[in-house]
Amino acid sequence: MDIKLADYCEKITNNVSKVIIGKEDVVRMVVVAFVCSGHVLLEDVPGTGKTMLLRAFAKSIGGDFKRIQFTPDLLPSDLTGINFYDQKIQDFHFRPGPLFSNIVLADEINRATPRTQSSLLEAMEEKQITVDGVTMPLDEPFMVMATQNPLESYGTFPLPEAQVDRFFMKLSLGYMARKDEIALLTGKPSHEILNSLKTVITHEETAYVKSALPKIFVSPEISEYIMNIITATRNHSRFALGVSTRGALALFRAAQATAAFSARSFVIPEDVKQVAFCVLSHRIVPSLVSASQVKSELTEILASIEVPHEISTHPETLN
Repeated sequence: MDIKLADYCEKITNNVSKVIIGKEDVVRMVVVAFVCSGHVLLEDVPGTGKTMLLRAFAKSIGGDFKRIQFTPDLLPSDLTGINFYDQKIQDFHFRPGPLFSNIVLADEINRATPRTQSSLLEAMEEKQITVDGVTMPLDEPFMVMATQNPLESYGTFPLPEAQVDRFFMKLSLGYMARKDEIALLTGKPSHEILNSLKTVITHEETAYVKSALPKIFVSPEISEYIMNIITATRNHSRFALGVSTRGALALFRAAQATAAFSARSFVIPEDVKQVAFCVLSHRIVPSLVSASQVKSELTEILASIEVPHEISTHPETLN
C-alpha cells in the first residue's frame, strides 16, 4: 500500500473543489484519466463549469495550459503549428501550435470540421506531431480535455467513432446540488478563486504516480471479470459495436488507478464498476437503442455478470 498515491489524488481533488463545488467524483475521474495518460471528453449543457474545471485542474498540476476555441474555420495548422519563412535568417522556421503544451483544452470540439478534428489523432494517440514530414514529440505530461454541447446540432460536426474511442473517459458535470449552488451564489466569485489557485503537486510527483500504477496488482479473476464485461458489450443484441481492445486496456488501467487512489495495492471488483460507465459508455455504438439509453443497457450488463467473490490480492498468492 502506497499512501503517496492516495494523497496525490486527494490534493488535486481538494484544490479543484475550491472552484468546482460538490463535483469531487468528476474531478477524481479526471485525475484517474490524467495519471493513465488518457484524454477526457466533457459533454454537458452550457454553464455547468466545464471550462472552469479544466482551468482549475491545469493550475493544480502546474502544467502549461492552452485553450483552443474550435470553430468551423479552424485549420489543422492552427493546432499543430506551421513552418514559416523567416526573412532575417532566410530560411524556414517552425512556429509551434497550441498542441505543444501539457494540458490542451479543446473547447466545443464538435464545432470544427472533421479535417481539423483528425489533426488531433496523432497527438492524442502517439504523443507526437508531424508537420511537413518532420515528427516532433510532445512534452510530458500531455493531456487533451475536450468539451462539447450535446444539445446543439446546428453548425456542429459529430466526432467519428475512431476519435471518440481515443478519449480515455467521457464525463458530465451536471447541475450542482441546491446547497452547493446557493454557496456559489453567495460566496466569492469563481474567477477570483481560480486566479488565486496554487499548484499543489510537482511534475516529479506525477512521474512517480505514473510509474507506480503498473505495479498495482490485478488478479486473474479480475482480468477475467473485465473481459467478461467487454465481451458482453460486443455480443449485445442492441449494440451495433461493442467496446474495442483500446477500451479494455483503458478499463484495466483505470481500475488500477482507482485502487491506488483508495490506498490499495490490488484491484477489487468495485474499482472496475466505479469507472466502467466513464470508460466504456462512449465507446459503444447503439443500434436498437438511442445513445442516451446505452448507460442503462450497460447497467444491466454489469448486473448480469458474476462478480468474483474470491480474488488474489498479491502475486505470491498465485499457485
